[in-house]
Amino acid sequence: MTQDTRNVNGTSTSTSGSTGASYDVVVVGGGAAGLSAGLVLGRSRRRVLVVDAGEPRNAPAAHMQGYLSRDGMPPAEFLAEGRRELAAYDVDVADDRVTAVLPDGAGEFDVTLAGGRSVHARRIVVATGLVDELPELPGVAERWGRDVLHCPYCHGWEVRDQAFGVIASEVSGIHQALLVTQWSKDVTLFLHTVRELPDEDWEKLAAAGATVIEGEVAGLEVEGDRLVGVRLAGGQVFPCSALFVDAKPVPRHGLLNELGADMQDTPVGPYPAVDPTGRTSVPGVWAVGNATGPKVQVIQATAAGYQAGVMINYELVLADVEAAAARRRAGAFSPEMEAEVSEHVRGADRHGLR
Repeated sequence: MTQDTRNVNGTSTSTSGSTGASYDVVVVGGGAAGLSAGLVLGRSRRRVLVVDAGEPRNAPAAHMQGYLSRDGMPPAEFLAEGRRELAAYDVDVADDRVTAVLPDGAGEFDVTLAGGRSVHARRIVVATGLVDELPELPGVAERWGRDVLHCPYCHGWEVRDQAFGVIASEVSGIHQALLVTQWSKDVTLFLHTVRELPDEDWEKLAAAGATVIEGEVAGLEVEGDRLVGVRLAGGQVFPCSALFVDAKPVPRHGLLNELGADMQDTPVGPYPAVDPTGRTSVPGVWAVGNATGPKVQVIQATAAGYQAGVMINYELVLADVEAAAARRRAGAFSPEMEAEVSEHVRGADRHGLR
């Protein structure tokens, strides 16, 4: 097991460190999933580096919702609090970007950062998340996360009973229009580029009380920095104060692809095949959070990071004990090694891992 001395500067935002430092785990991504994995591993007395490029998916949102005890908390404040908690366990956080993760031939990894630093890791957690690719409509990107939205569970309460618009898409069909009728009875579905709907869809929309508008959307109407309407290509404007769009999730899978991780097809494209703890097909590599799917909310990402951290720590405990046992069988067992194995076994017992 690596016995490197931890950094002693007491900060969780350091971007400096000795080149060639060794860590038990390098976590790629400092969002909810990555910080959660770092927290449980730090509490497990692991030497951990979290590398954060500072591009969280929910950055445009003023608040995050649905997280018990943190409902309404600004995303940036949530992440800052997470970093403060990691600092208490001597977890290093680098404001940087991982450019390469290369297997070292012995079951571990060499990690290169954009800032020029190189480190070694016994295990890797990929928590790189995804990017929401928005419809190419004037005004949508500028108002994203404010009054142009995609998740009613995240934003529906805050805009309840207002005039909703929904931009139809080939992927989601009428699903989103039907769903948001739970938060408002004033819902207009703009077919935009969708040319035809099945008869049963028309029936469902009518039963839900949604209005359907044919014709392509040309842009948004904004007054006083507030969305007030949706404008069609023909010039007609329909009142709207909250617009739901179907953003295309684009996962950041570069590192996983380079490592050769198995992918599985989903309705929105390929995502890594993982077990319930986030373990990928690449030995020693886990994937958590939105790196594993677009519908993972903050609270689910946090849980996934925690579960991956627990399993990684357990795997490292067993690896250390097995290595020590092999040395003992080879006749090279010293009193110091005996004490180390005993401590690992006692630790496993205390944490219910045996």
